Amino acid sequence: MIFITVGTQAPFDRLLETIDKIAGIYPAKEFVAQTLMSEYKPINLKTVDFLEPKEFDTLFDSAELIVSHAGIGTIISALAKHKPLLIMPRKAEFGEHRNDHQLMTATRFQTLKYVHVAQDEQEMSAMLNKILDTESAKVLHKMGHYASVELINSLKQFIANFETPRVNPNK
Repeated sequence: MIFITVGTQAPFDRLLETIDKIAGIYPAKEFVAQTLMSEYKPINLKTVDFLEPKEFDTLFDSAELIVSHAGIGTIISALAKHKPLLIMPRKAEFGEHRNDHQLMTATRFQTLKYVHVAQDEQEMSAMLNKILDTESAKVLHKMGHYASVELINSLKQFIANFETPRVNPNK
């Protein structure tokens, strides 16, 4: 099953329409989308407007591939649960978000080689078709459930070097 999520803040019709077209080519493959009040009404996807956290987790956990906007919550969840993730960032120029922070997030995670990124509908179609044709959705990076040793050591060093500002008791 391919699970598509647009997050909980706003609909993402451009992503849903792109995936809906692809789903029409693969009728034997199950596509389930959390659509969040989308104006676009998919015809090839099973859709649900909103999911309670437990329902969301069940679909997320059973998916062979997650397709999503570039929301940090979805990215971190996919990394922690070792799920292959293909993201397409929302873009401010299309009124999909207030700024291009998702574009910056997607670019950074792509540079780290942590997730698959499609910058637009054409790239999404090409990448998803390739994944579905070869049945090879790969997890690019796995993240543990706990902070890395490097992060813990960095925080320890920061705390050890932290100086408390001295307050003059006479003031």
